[in-house]
Amino acid sequence: MHQINTDIVIVGAGLAGLYTALNIDSDKRIVIVVKEDLSDTNSRLAQGGIAGELTINPDNLDAHIKDTLTAGSFLNDENAVRVLVNEAGKNIRRLMDFDVAFDRDDAGNVLLTQEGGHSTRRILHAGGDSTGRDIMKALRAECKKRPNIQVLENTMALELLHQDNICYGVSCLNGDNGNFLVLADHTVLATGGIGNLYGATTNSTSATGDGIAIAFRAGVAVDHMEFVQFHPTAFHNEYAKHRQKFLISEAVRGEGAHLINSEGERFMNKYDERLELAPRDKVSQAIYREMYDTWTDHVYLDARHLGEAFLKQRFPTIYEHLAHEGYRMEHDLIPVSPVEHFGVGGIRTDIDGKTTMNRLFANGECASNGVHGANRLASNSLLECIVFGGRIADWINQSAPATPSFQPQVSIHTSHNYNYIPMKTKLGMLMDEYVGIVRTNDGLLLAKQQIGEMEYNLLRHPNNSKYYFEALNMVQTALLIIRGALARETSVGCHYRIN
Repeated sequence: MHQINTDIVIVGAGLAGLYTALNIDSDKRIVIVVKEDLSDTNSRLAQGGIAGELTINPDNLDAHIKDTLTAGSFLNDENAVRVLVNEAGKNIRRLMDFDVAFDRDDAGNVLLTQEGGHSTRRILHAGGDSTGRDIMKALRAECKKRPNIQVLENTMALELLHQDNICYGVSCLNGDNGNFLVLADHTVLATGGIGNLYGATTNSTSATGDGIAIAFRAGVAVDHMEFVQFHPTAFHNEYAKHRQKFLISEAVRGEGAHLINSEGERFMNKYDERLELAPRDKVSQAIYREMYDTWTDHVYLDARHLGEAFLKQRFPTIYEHLAHEGYRMEHDLIPVSPVEHFGVGGIRTDIDGKTTMNRLFANGECASNGVHGANRLASNSLLECIVFGGRIADWINQSAPATPSFQPQVSIHTSHNYNYIPMKTKLGMLMDEYVGIVRTNDGLLLAKQQIGEMEYNLLRHPNNSKYYFEALNMVQTALLIIRGALARETSVGCHYRIN
């Protein structure tokens, strides 16, 4: 079988993967494996911004730490949170070195906004509400300048190559169903989220839990899988059939928009003294209760009082999309509802991104390094990618090359043109119904039984196909979430049990 030998292989080309690659010494060869086109990763969809303090002010840093711990119901690893907050400034400035242009006022000062769970304005943004898109555009351009970085697009990582708890790279499948190996001294999983396990999500179609499932099958520890964050304000279009829903950034509420129910009443005062700026778990659960009490499937976002000029300037992407859908933010109430947004748990790592397997790292949404606890604070996700991506790069830069005597043994299955869409659709329905914002023991057990049957059938009929491995990854990751949810019998953060 064809194989590529390199120093580092990174699986995933979102912010977590590219930022890690760009901070690794230029004399090291890097192969980046990305399942889709390079421009189609989940990071590009981030609207709100990136949280962080650019200057060393102990009071401001302590406030960011406190807000992160509070949002996470204090189940966070406080040491990891301190690393996240204290190393924010140098990594954000590194983004600026890569030509990321954050929004500034006429005097050249970086503009800051506020989002739910934050006690002050500390969130940088770019393009008004296109922070992810602008960051990724700059980093892709920087990667193309680096002769040591090779990007393999439309290539799916299938399994880890490992022996005696040491990782030696990944097996891959290209778009023509051709198998090959990438052998490396160090492997970084940066595969993003889990959104497409659910019937409705803000994530791109590429978010199928791949890195988590790949690691799990290799015996790497995962944790906190039960914590799945739902974004309170996805645009509610009852006629839309696709899974990916349009996100309306939390920054809209940060700038003063209100939530009202179908009866025209503001309701967050009944649930949290922080009102619309409560953390996402609190707001999503409040919306769920309001929808239940008023027999509706959505509530409304009211930004009318902010005015046309401000809304167009501050939120150009959101304004344009809603106008295309027939809504004017300065005149109309915007229907919104919570949908899956972020997988808090994932592959267990330490503060250097190291997993429980030697020479294997994880970064970004597929990782669980302890910074988020039971619920992620808004705009800490992009920050997590760069802070821990920088630390992974530092570790790799200081490491000696491996001297493996590894002989890969890989089984190749035959290829069949099977259709996995019905299975994925059923999975999404089960996860929405039984593993969503509100969970019950009976519902979790029912989902576990039916999704377990899916896993059994997939394992009985292996297939050398991207769609097979996506389905397997989705099903196995879903089962990890369900097992975590069954084991945690008390409600905390974005895991809410009613029995």
